[in-house]
Amino acid sequence: MLHRDTVDTTVLPPSERFGMWLDLVARTSAPMRIWSAHADDFTARADFVDLGPIQLINYHYPSLEATRTAKLIRQSDPELYMLALTTDGVGTSSQDGRHSEIRAGEFTFYDASRPHDVGHHATEPEQGRASSIITMIPHAALPLPPQRMAALYGGRMSGSEGIGALLAQFLLQVTGHPEQYHAADTSRLGAVGLDLATTMLGRHLVAEDAVPTEVRRRALLTQVHAYVHRHLGDATLSPQSVADAHHISVRSLHRLFEVEDSTVASYIRDMRLARCRRDLTDPALRNQPVQAIAARWGFPDKAHFSRVFRMAYGISPQAYRESNSDPARIVNRAAFTVNSVRAD
Repeated sequence: MLHRDTVDTTVLPPSERFGMWLDLVARTSAPMRIWSAHADDFTARADFVDLGPIQLINYHYPSLEATRTAKLIRQSDPELYMLALTTDGVGTSSQDGRHSEIRAGEFTFYDASRPHDVGHHATEPEQGRASSIITMIPHAALPLPPQRMAALYGGRMSGSEGIGALLAQFLLQVTGHPEQYHAADTSRLGAVGLDLATTMLGRHLVAEDAVPTEVRRRALLTQVHAYVHRHLGDATLSPQSVADAHHISVRSLHRLFEVEDSTVASYIRDMRLARCRRDLTDPALRNQPVQAIAARWGFPDKAHFSRVFRMAYGISPQAYRESNSDPARIVNRAAFTVNSVRAD
């Protein structure tokens, strides 16, 4: 699974927790000075996930204020951009004369190579904690004009609509459930996250033409994939409805999938079949008719579902369910496998 490093101050007595956090921040690539009214018992946690081209940090901490000064920058300048998603509490961001208040579900963006101030306050100051997910992006990795980025510093961007919502969902999923991914997925996940971040920032620059064509293509494809996954149960899902939802022509949608060596229709079909196959082996759904499962995932026609399932897996849906749900058959298969290995 993806590697995650965790720092949790609760492993120490309350009086030593804030010092532990200050040491952690001092060791990061972009250290800051921090103040908190909760320094006497600073209950905090940080989860670090390295995705190759980008790094993610999922923070949970009491209310605090922080500043990165010119002196600290001279001591350590990793040349990083910071894209921060507030997930709980209210944040503040200030850089190059721009000040913003950041609510839960919103992003802010700043350059760690320039002085800046940030704050984050829990909704319930006495016992609550604020939380955020920071995406660290090397200057050299972001394919946008550096001279244009200052327009975004200290600003606020939505994480609840369009590309911003897709990026927020990606960050929450990866940092919240790293065990669901293989280590081999690291670089690909990093590329997806960087593409989404690049596209969102490019759109807020009102200069999408500044975003490289290939980055835009991959970001749009990720958006289309997410849309298909959300609407698999809709029997009317089709290349036309997908194209309409993304304000592109069907021809453009087909070209988008040509590079993936696939078609829109086959992608929809394969995702639906995968959901059906999963549900057919779910013990909790054993009493549900096969056709009810098929209809749930967009296959209202029984004969059509049986035909495409058999073509994909070489077995009928009912036979597949029986071969994977009957404990006796499972035991027999396991015994056969063991005996075969011994015979070899």
